[in-house]
Amino acid sequence: MSEKITVVALGHRALGTTLPEQKIATKKAAKAVADLVEAGNRVVISHSNGPQVGMIHTAMNEFGKTHPDYTFAPMSVCSAMSQGYIGYDLQTAIRAELISRGIYKPVATILTQVVIDPYDDAFAEPEKIIGRVLTEEEAETEESKGNFVTKLADGTYKRILAAPKPQKIVELETIRTLVDAGQVVIAAGGGGIPVMEQGIDLHGASAIIEKDLSSGLLAQELNADTLLILTSVEKVSLNLGQDNEEYLNTISVDDAKKYMADNQFAPGSMLPKFEAGISFIEKGDNRRTIITDIAHAKDGYFEKTGTIIK
Repeated sequence: MSEKITVVALGHRALGTTLPEQKIATKKAAKAVADLVEAGNRVVISHSNGPQVGMIHTAMNEFGKTHPDYTFAPMSVCSAMSQGYIGYDLQTAIRAELISRGIYKPVATILTQVVIDPYDDAFAEPEKIIGRVLTEEEAETEESKGNFVTKLADGTYKRILAAPKPQKIVELETIRTLVDAGQVVIAAGGGGIPVMEQGIDLHGASAIIEKDLSSGLLAQELNADTLLILTSVEKVSLNLGQDNEEYLNTISVDDAKKYMADNQFAPGSMLPKFEAGISFIEKGDNRRTIITDIAHAKDGYFEKTGTIIK
Protein backbone atom coordinates (compact mmCIF):
# COMPACT_ATOMS: atom_id res chain seq x y z
CA MET A 1 0.00 0.00 0.00
CA SER A 2 1.19 3.49 -0.75
CA GLU A 3 -0.48 5.14 2.24
CA LYS A 4 1.78 6.07 5.11
CA ILE A 5 1.09 4.84 8.64
CA THR A 6 0.72 7.38 11.42
CA VAL A 7 0.28 6.41 15.05
CA VAL A 8 -1.49 9.16 17.01
CA ALA A 9 -1.05 9.25 20.79
CA LEU A 10 -3.85 11.25 22.42
CA GLY A 11 -3.10 12.79 25.82
CA HIS A 12 -5.74 13.02 28.53
CA ARG A 13 -6.56 16.61 27.61
CA ALA A 14 -7.77 15.34 24.26
CA LEU A 15 -10.35 13.21 26.06
CA GLY A 16 -11.69 15.36 28.89
CA THR A 17 -12.41 14.02 32.37
CA THR A 18 -16.16 13.58 32.81
CA LEU A 19 -18.56 11.72 30.50
CA PRO A 20 -19.95 14.93 28.90
CA GLU A 21 -16.44 16.39 28.52
CA GLN A 22 -15.28 13.22 26.79
CA LYS A 23 -18.15 13.37 24.28
CA ILE A 24 -17.11 16.91 23.30
CA ALA A 25 -13.37 16.21 23.36
CA THR A 26 -13.57 13.12 21.17
CA LYS A 27 -15.30 15.16 18.46
CA LYS A 28 -12.24 17.45 18.36
CA ALA A 29 -9.96 14.43 18.27
CA ALA A 30 -12.04 13.00 15.43
CA LYS A 31 -11.41 16.10 13.30
CA ALA A 32 -7.66 15.71 13.78
CA VAL A 33 -7.83 12.03 12.83
CA ALA A 34 -9.97 12.77 9.76
CA ASP A 35 -7.45 15.40 8.64
CA LEU A 36 -4.73 12.75 8.71
CA VAL A 37 -6.88 10.26 6.80
CA GLU A 38 -7.59 12.91 4.15
CA ALA A 39 -3.84 13.49 3.90
CA GLY A 40 -3.40 9.86 2.82
CA ASN A 41 -2.61 8.12 6.08
CA ARG A 42 -3.54 4.83 7.58
CA VAL A 43 -4.17 5.92 11.15
CA VAL A 44 -3.82 4.07 14.43
CA ILE A 45 -4.87 5.86 17.60
CA SER A 46 -3.71 5.21 21.14
CA HIS A 47 -4.86 7.26 24.08
CA SER A 48 -4.46 8.14 27.72
CA ASN A 49 -6.93 6.84 30.29
CA GLY A 50 -5.75 8.56 33.49
CA PRO A 51 -8.95 10.20 34.74
CA GLN A 52 -11.17 7.48 33.29
CA VAL A 53 -9.43 4.46 34.82
CA GLY A 54 -9.27 6.26 38.16
CA MET A 55 -13.01 6.91 38.00
CA ILE A 56 -13.75 3.28 37.11
CA HIS A 57 -11.42 1.93 39.81
CA THR A 58 -13.04 4.17 42.43
CA ALA A 59 -16.58 3.31 41.36
CA MET A 60 -15.99 -0.45 41.23
CA ASN A 61 -14.30 -0.55 44.60
CA GLU A 62 -16.88 1.68 46.29
CA PHE A 63 -19.50 -0.71 44.92
CA GLY A 64 -17.57 -3.63 46.37
CA LYS A 65 -17.50 -1.96 49.80
CA THR A 66 -21.28 -1.65 49.95
CA HIS A 67 -22.01 -5.02 48.31
CA PRO A 68 -19.96 -7.69 50.13
CA ASP A 69 -21.09 -10.39 47.71
CA TYR A 70 -19.10 -8.69 44.94
CA THR A 71 -15.33 -8.71 44.69
CA PHE A 72 -13.18 -5.64 44.15
CA ALA A 73 -12.13 -4.98 40.55
CA PRO A 74 -8.42 -5.49 39.80
CA MET A 75 -6.56 -2.79 37.94
CA SER A 76 -6.28 -4.87 34.77
CA VAL A 77 -10.08 -5.17 34.61
CA CYS A 78 -10.50 -1.42 35.19
CA SER A 79 -8.00 -0.78 32.39
CA ALA A 80 -10.00 -3.02 30.03
CA MET A 81 -13.20 -1.19 30.96
CA SER A 82 -11.57 2.17 30.22
CA GLN A 83 -10.42 0.97 26.79
CA GLY A 84 -13.95 -0.01 25.88
CA TYR A 85 -15.53 3.16 27.27
CA ILE A 86 -13.08 5.57 25.63
CA GLY A 87 -12.90 3.54 22.42
CA TYR A 88 -16.68 3.64 22.11
CA ASP A 89 -16.78 7.44 22.17
CA LEU A 90 -13.74 7.79 19.92
CA GLN A 91 -14.83 5.37 17.22
CA THR A 92 -18.33 6.85 17.14
CA ALA A 93 -16.97 10.39 16.77
CA ILE A 94 -14.36 9.40 14.15
CA ARG A 95 -16.90 7.44 12.11
CA ALA A 96 -19.29 10.40 12.04
CA GLU A 97 -16.54 12.87 11.11
CA LEU A 98 -15.26 10.66 8.28
CA ILE A 99 -18.75 10.14 6.86
CA SER A 100 -19.39 13.90 6.99
CA ARG A 101 -16.37 14.28 4.67
CA GLY A 102 -17.51 11.53 2.31
CA ILE A 103 -14.94 9.04 3.63
CA TYR A 104 -16.26 5.55 4.32
CA LYS A 105 -13.70 3.70 6.43
CA PRO A 106 -14.53 1.29 9.24
CA VAL A 107 -13.33 2.31 12.70
CA ALA A 108 -12.54 -0.38 15.26
CA THR A 109 -11.43 -0.47 18.88
CA ILE A 110 -9.18 -3.37 19.88
CA LEU A 111 -8.97 -4.36 23.53
CA THR A 112 -5.21 -4.52 23.75
CA GLN A 113 -3.09 -6.47 26.21
CA VAL A 114 0.54 -5.48 26.70
CA VAL A 115 3.06 -7.83 28.25
CA ILE A 116 5.25 -6.46 31.03
CA ASP A 117 8.29 -7.88 32.82
CA PRO A 118 7.40 -8.96 36.38
CA TYR A 119 10.98 -8.13 37.38
CA ASP A 120 10.86 -4.57 36.01
CA ASP A 121 12.62 -2.17 38.40
CA ALA A 122 9.46 -0.01 38.38
CA PHE A 123 7.80 -2.45 40.80
CA ALA A 124 10.30 -1.39 43.46
CA GLU A 125 9.41 2.29 43.04
CA PRO A 126 5.72 2.72 42.14
CA GLU A 127 4.80 6.25 41.07
CA LYS A 128 1.26 6.33 39.61
CA ILE A 129 -1.38 7.54 42.10
CA ILE A 130 -4.71 5.85 41.41
CA GLY A 131 -8.21 5.23 42.66
CA ARG A 132 -10.36 6.33 45.55
CA VAL A 133 -9.31 8.12 48.72
CA LEU A 134 -8.44 5.72 51.55
CA THR A 135 -8.69 6.11 55.29
CA GLU A 136 -5.62 5.36 57.37
CA GLU A 137 -7.12 2.00 58.35
CA GLU A 138 -7.83 1.13 54.72
CA ALA A 139 -4.32 2.20 53.74
CA GLU A 140 -2.87 -0.14 56.35
CA THR A 141 -5.04 -2.97 55.02
CA GLU A 142 -3.77 -2.34 51.49
CA GLU A 143 -0.17 -2.38 52.68
CA SER A 144 -0.80 -5.64 54.54
CA LYS A 145 -1.77 -7.13 51.17
CA GLY A 146 1.56 -6.04 49.70
CA ASN A 147 0.21 -3.00 47.87
CA PHE A 148 1.86 0.42 47.94
CA VAL A 149 0.10 3.43 49.44
CA THR A 150 1.04 7.11 49.61
CA LYS A 151 -0.12 9.84 51.99
CA LEU A 152 -1.43 12.95 50.25
CA ALA A 153 -0.99 16.57 51.31
CA ASP A 154 -4.50 16.66 52.80
CA GLY A 155 -3.73 13.75 55.10
CA THR A 156 -5.67 11.14 53.11
CA TYR A 157 -4.21 8.12 51.37
CA LYS A 158 -4.28 6.59 47.90
CA ARG A 159 -2.76 3.55 46.26
CA ILE A 160 0.24 3.96 44.00
CA LEU A 161 1.11 1.59 41.18
CA ALA A 162 4.22 0.74 39.24
CA ALA A 163 4.67 1.88 35.65
CA PRO A 164 6.68 -0.95 34.01
CA LYS A 165 7.88 -0.66 30.44
CA PRO A 166 5.87 -2.39 27.70
CA GLN A 167 7.55 -5.49 26.26
CA LYS A 168 5.11 -6.91 23.70
CA ILE A 169 1.70 -6.07 22.25
CA VAL A 170 -0.39 -9.24 22.35
CA GLU A 171 -2.96 -8.23 19.73
CA LEU A 172 -0.37 -6.78 17.33
CA GLU A 173 -1.28 -9.03 14.38
CA THR A 174 -4.98 -8.23 14.76
CA ILE A 175 -4.15 -4.52 14.70
CA ARG A 176 -1.84 -4.97 11.70
CA THR A 177 -4.50 -6.88 9.75
CA LEU A 178 -7.08 -4.14 10.29
CA VAL A 179 -4.60 -1.40 9.36
CA ASP A 180 -3.62 -3.26 6.18
CA ALA A 181 -7.34 -3.53 5.35
CA GLY A 182 -7.61 0.26 5.47
CA GLN A 183 -9.47 0.54 8.75
CA VAL A 184 -8.91 3.24 11.35
CA VAL A 185 -7.83 1.44 14.52
CA ILE A 186 -7.94 2.46 18.19
CA ALA A 187 -5.55 0.31 20.21
CA ALA A 188 -3.32 0.13 23.28
CA GLY A 189 -5.58 2.52 25.16
CA GLY A 190 -4.13 3.70 28.45
CA GLY A 191 -0.86 2.02 27.56
CA GLY A 192 -2.63 -1.33 27.22
CA ILE A 193 -4.00 -3.81 29.74
CA PRO A 194 -0.89 -4.85 31.69
CA VAL A 195 -0.43 -8.63 31.66
CA MET A 196 2.27 -11.09 32.63
CA GLU A 197 2.99 -14.30 30.75
CA GLN A 198 2.74 -17.52 32.74
CA GLY A 199 3.13 -20.41 30.36
CA ILE A 200 0.33 -20.09 27.80
CA ASP A 201 -1.73 -17.93 30.14
CA LEU A 202 -1.83 -14.16 30.49
CA HIS A 203 -2.52 -12.77 33.96
CA GLY A 204 -3.54 -9.18 34.63
CA ALA A 205 -1.00 -7.15 36.59
CA SER A 206 -1.57 -4.43 39.16
CA ALA A 207 0.25 -1.76 37.20
CA ILE A 208 -0.17 1.11 34.75
CA ILE A 209 1.84 1.24 31.54
CA GLU A 210 3.03 4.62 30.32
CA LYS A 211 0.82 5.42 27.31
CA ASP A 212 3.56 7.15 25.31
CA LEU A 213 5.92 4.17 25.59
CA SER A 214 3.22 1.78 24.39
CA SER A 215 2.39 4.16 21.54
CA GLY A 216 6.05 4.19 20.54
CA LEU A 217 6.23 0.40 20.65
CA LEU A 218 3.04 0.14 18.58
CA ALA A 219 4.43 2.56 15.99
CA GLN A 220 7.69 0.64 15.88
CA GLU A 221 6.05 -2.77 15.42
CA LEU A 222 3.72 -1.46 12.70
CA ASN A 223 6.70 0.12 10.93
CA ALA A 224 4.90 3.47 11.00
CA ASP A 225 6.30 6.55 9.30
CA THR A 226 5.18 9.05 11.95
CA LEU A 227 4.53 9.01 15.68
CA LEU A 228 2.30 12.00 16.38
CA ILE A 229 2.08 12.73 20.11
CA LEU A 230 -0.72 15.15 20.94
CA THR A 231 -0.28 16.80 24.30
CA SER A 232 -1.09 20.11 26.02
CA VAL A 233 1.41 22.39 24.25
CA GLU A 234 1.97 23.42 20.64
CA LYS A 235 5.74 23.11 21.04
CA VAL A 236 8.02 21.69 23.70
CA SER A 237 10.01 24.21 25.73
CA LEU A 238 13.50 24.22 27.16
CA ASN A 239 13.93 25.93 30.53
CA LEU A 240 10.18 25.84 31.06
CA GLY A 241 8.83 28.79 33.02
CA GLN A 242 12.19 30.58 33.19
CA ASP A 243 13.36 33.87 31.65
CA ASN A 244 15.42 31.96 29.09
CA GLU A 245 12.59 29.64 28.02
CA GLU A 246 12.78 28.70 24.34
CA TYR A 247 10.64 26.57 22.03
CA LEU A 248 11.98 23.56 20.20
CA ASN A 249 11.22 23.35 16.48
CA THR A 250 12.96 20.67 14.39
CA ILE A 251 15.70 18.86 16.30
CA SER A 252 17.89 15.81 15.80
CA VAL A 253 17.85 12.66 17.90
CA ASP A 254 21.25 13.67 19.32
CA ASP A 255 19.84 17.04 20.37
CA ALA A 256 16.86 15.34 21.98
CA LYS A 257 19.13 12.99 23.93
CA LYS A 258 21.23 15.91 25.13
CA TYR A 259 18.16 17.75 26.43
CA MET A 260 17.05 14.59 28.22
CA ALA A 261 20.47 14.22 29.83
CA ASP A 262 20.20 17.84 30.99
CA ASN A 263 16.94 16.98 32.80
CA GLN A 264 14.90 19.38 30.67
CA PHE A 265 11.83 17.15 30.67
CA ALA A 266 9.71 16.07 33.62
CA PRO A 267 9.43 12.33 34.41
CA GLY A 268 5.93 11.00 33.86
CA SER A 269 5.12 13.98 31.62
CA MET A 270 7.30 15.12 28.73
CA LEU A 271 10.20 12.72 29.35
CA PRO A 272 8.39 9.51 28.25
CA LYS A 273 7.28 11.27 25.08
CA PHE A 274 10.92 11.85 24.15
CA GLU A 275 11.92 8.35 25.23
CA ALA A 276 9.20 6.85 23.04
CA GLY A 277 9.91 9.16 20.12
CA ILE A 278 13.64 8.54 20.09
CA SER A 279 13.31 4.76 20.41
CA PHE A 280 10.81 4.71 17.54
CA ILE A 281 13.09 6.72 15.25
CA GLU A 282 16.23 4.74 16.05
CA LYS A 283 14.65 1.36 15.28
CA GLY A 284 13.73 2.12 11.68
CA ASP A 285 14.50 4.25 8.66
CA ASN A 286 12.93 7.54 7.56
CA ARG A 287 10.86 7.93 10.72
CA ARG A 288 9.91 11.04 12.64
CA THR A 289 8.23 11.98 15.90
CA ILE A 290 6.07 15.10 16.20
CA ILE A 291 4.93 16.56 19.52
CA THR A 292 2.20 19.19 19.47
CA ASP A 293 -1.35 19.84 20.69
CA ILE A 294 -4.58 18.63 19.15
CA ALA A 295 -5.45 22.05 17.72
CA HIS A 296 -2.27 21.94 15.62
CA ALA A 297 -2.28 18.23 14.72
CA LYS A 298 -2.64 18.81 10.99
CA ASP A 299 -0.06 21.62 10.87
CA GLY A 300 2.24 19.51 13.03
CA TYR A 301 1.96 16.59 10.63
CA PHE A 302 2.96 18.88 7.75
CA GLU A 303 5.82 20.27 9.91
CA LYS A 304 4.41 23.81 10.00
CA THR A 305 4.55 23.81 13.79
CA GLY A 306 5.22 21.52 16.74
CA THR A 307 8.45 19.98 17.94
CA ILE A 308 9.76 17.57 15.30
CA ILE A 309 12.42 14.96 16.02
CA LYS A 310 14.06 13.24 13.06
